[in-house]
Amino acid sequence: MTDIEPQETVDARGAACPGPLMDLIGAIRSAESGDVVRLLSDNDQSLTDVPEWAEEAGNELLAVEERDDHNAFYVEKA
Repeated sequence: MTDIEPQETVDARGAACPGPLMDLIGAIRSAESGDVVRLLSDNDQSLTDVPEWAEEAGNELLAVEERDDHNAFYVEKA
């Protein structure tokens, strides 16, 4: 478990691709620079979509936690 404290959590568990990524992008758009958004997703496609998008968009993927039934992605807005 990480000790990163997110400013916002987006719970996209149960959403089909590309829903989790779209939810994350919306949250990042409304966040302030330096804010951390946590995305909860049980969609395996997020494991590739989120890191690729974060790099392309210039945001930083701080951590990915693999949990029993989902993954938690911590993204810091640039």
